[in-house]
Amino acid sequence: MTKTGRKARPYRLRWVVASRVAGDTFATSALAESRRNELWHAMRRGEAFHIESGLPESEVRAAEAAAAEDAEPDPVLWFEFCREYAEARWRTSAAKTRESLADSLAAVSLAMVRQGEGMPSDKELRLAVRWAMVPAHRDERPPAELKPAYEWLSTSSRPVVDLGDPKVFREVMYRLGYRLDGKAAAGDTMRRRRRALNTALEYAIDAGILTENPLQRTKGKRLGSNDAVDRRVLVNAVQGRQLLAAVSYVGSWHRNRGRRLVAFYAVLLYAALRPAEAAGLRLSDCYLPEAPAYVVSLVKGFRQPEPKWGTLTLRETRPVSGKQWTDSGERHDRRGLKAREAATDRPVPIPPVLVAILRAHLAEFGTAKDGRVFGNERGDVVGSSTYWRVWEDARPYALPPDRVDSPLAGRPYDLRHACITRWLNAGVPIAEVARRVGNSPEVIHRRYHGCIDGHEEVANAKIAKALEEEGEIM
Repeated sequence: MTKTGRKARPYRLRWVVASRVAGDTFATSALAESRRNELWHAMRRGEAFHIESGLPESEVRAAEAAAAEDAEPDPVLWFEFCREYAEARWRTSAAKTRESLADSLAAVSLAMVRQGEGMPSDKELRLAVRWAMVPAHRDERPPAELKPAYEWLSTSSRPVVDLGDPKVFREVMYRLGYRLDGKAAAGDTMRRRRRALNTALEYAIDAGILTENPLQRTKGKRLGSNDAVDRRVLVNAVQGRQLLAAVSYVGSWHRNRGRRLVAFYAVLLYAALRPAEAAGLRLSDCYLPEAPAYVVSLVKGFRQPEPKWGTLTLRETRPVSGKQWTDSGERHDRRGLKAREAATDRPVPIPPVLVAILRAHLAEFGTAKDGRVFGNERGDVVGSSTYWRVWEDARPYALPPDRVDSPLAGRPYDLRHACITRWLNAGVPIAEVARRVGNSPEVIHRRYHGCIDGHEEVANAKIAKALEEEGEIM
């Protein structure tokens, strides 16, 4: 230990490690002596010294650990965050919810990836995100056609905190509301994507990745159109019967492709079932009374009693998702009724015309393997692609040439809309319609208010009467 001649730290301590001199300076001799004792005891314990710094190995490791704690953690990348979030939600989510979540976050991912030369197309990037969000694929290599997009996402994904950048977030909002071809997405699609992003951002806040939800800044803005039913899609009673007849002519007669689905579309048209509810309908849940026979009356001669109504008690839905999204590995998930507890059911009275159609269907085709009313040629669940193709083939048979390209009955689901509208126009109370179709009265009123015929004429008549009483109309 020697003096340095400096006023601040005048005492210097030196020691030799592997022929290299190491040293330090101290403000007092006591501090220098204390440090000398620490080094001496480390040497007596046989502890190795670091050659570059001259310090004991224990002190070097402690300094590295402290530096690591003080250093800023690596930012969490969006692509990895999506995979982690999907894995956290997987066990408690239905297959359709899993697929919807993957689709929504895949759309957002197009705004959360850095641009560059050789970047894969948006379609490839979306497919790669959807594949990667399946937890079972975590330790697997991506398919060859998705490998370039997967590697680009892994290396060029933006940090989650970039959502706080207004420019990046504007691009995210664009991706929520538009399709890959640049056309505006449907209002329901945009709202579904926004809900999925919102739950993901709340998860990021709970995980300490974000401090605030950027979506809250746009909470007051109107996004997308309302979800009111377009009157142009509605069919009347005659058009509905023509469409059912046209379905029976689709496909070759020996395969029964169209005839097998006539009753499937009929339960949408006359009972307002959703396609997934029709796919899950079982024979044991159907009350289908036989058609009454003619009876003899001595007074009035032959007469036929009033036909009887039946009942469909809905308990299960079979929404189509895809094998990678279901726990069973099948394309169709098995769920309870939408927006209801798993053990609840929903009885729906059905008119005699539908009773007759269902009885004729069961007499000709029987039931599926597991007792469901509707099945394909192999007895399995009717796929959405099947009933969509048959419907597209049937519309040209049933509609005039100038209506084929119109929105009229453009989707099988439009038959449900037509049924609900018919009930409302018949004067059935909104609460009863809501009970039968499995919606809330608020939803029925919001979506179908503009489809009820005669409400404008009634209102005009009331206004005219009031004006007449006030002497305004002579």
